[in-house]
Amino acid sequence: MSRKVKRLTSSGLKKMILEEAAKLRLETLEQGKEDSEKVDAVETDADKLAGSLEKDIDYIKVLKIQEQKLLNRVKKIREAKSVLRKRIAKNI
Repeated sequence: MSRKVKRLTSSGLKKMILEEAAKLRLETLEQGKEDSEKVDAVETDADKLAGSLEKDIDYIKVLKIQEQKLLNRVKKIREAKSVLRKRIAKNI
């Protein structure tokens, strides 16, 4: 599959920068501060991130197992369709 690559022009870059600046201004206003340097950053401990990372990896493994089961089921369905097509063609 080919993906269309959008060229980055100077006007597009300026637009992206302005959008990000607006997001930063909105962030500072939500916390009621005038200067973006005074905004408190939300910090999380590494152990919390590690736990969520483990959960994500486990979920990917579960999805892979489910995907394999579904692929096996699709394979059986395709084989059954093939047999039925041959039977229909034979009877016609």
